[in-house]
Amino acid sequence: MDRPSHTNRRRADAFGLVADDYHRFRPRYPRSLIVELVDREDVRVLDVGAGTGIASVQLRDAGAEVLAVEPDARMAHVAAANGIHVEQATFEDWEPDDRSFDLVVSAQSFHWVQPHAALEKVATLLRPGGRLALLSNRITPVSPARAKLDEAFADLLEQSERWPVDAVHNDDLATTFESHGYSIERRQVLEPQHYAGDAWIDMVFTHSNVLTLDTRAQDELRARLTRIVGAGGVDAENHATVVIATPSARAS
Repeated sequence: MDRPSHTNRRRADAFGLVADDYHRFRPRYPRSLIVELVDREDVRVLDVGAGTGIASVQLRDAGAEVLAVEPDARMAHVAAANGIHVEQATFEDWEPDDRSFDLVVSAQSFHWVQPHAALEKVATLLRPGGRLALLSNRITPVSPARAKLDEAFADLLEQSERWPVDAVHNDDLATTFESHGYSIERRQVLEPQHYAGDAWIDMVFTHSNVLTLDTRAQDELRARLTRIVGAGGVDAENHATVVIATPSARAS
């Protein structure tokens, strides 16, 4: 059985090693998804596992009042440098102090929390009519093809670890949410993208499966990817998704 990602603290804690690169190279979320979440003035948002504040900044710029919670001091520092109010804690240990929110967001991070405990806590934080939103960018290479790029990982990572974990695409997601009294809806936006030069490789090296490789393996992986990508960069598609979950009266 695969190990639940939220118990793999070695991978969860790896992002802070490259906090600046993470903020620079990770993709932003499509504006249409952000605007859909900030659908009126004065929306109060809690960004859980905010990382360097990528989603926080986008939500703030769309007009929301944002509070971020992030356990890693290095990631939180980058978010704060971008003008985000951050409280450093795991979501499990974070104290809301009677604060409530119209929207709780987990952007590319729900797989790092214990899902059942998180859903119970979120339900206590939401104001009437409030929602939980899981945001995900899933970048799929088109040229070179994913199968070709996958060859670079051979003998360095197991097949199941070659691409990032993402709770939004977990087969059990709907069942887990429904068991806690949430109804869910899913929206997706397809964005063509081009990564010039080494930009694709730089993004790959912000993912925890790569960051937890030893130095020799990282150097070998970068060399292999550089040979495959060449000077042409990577054409890709971003299958950006938001899962919007609304708790029932029983859940909240």
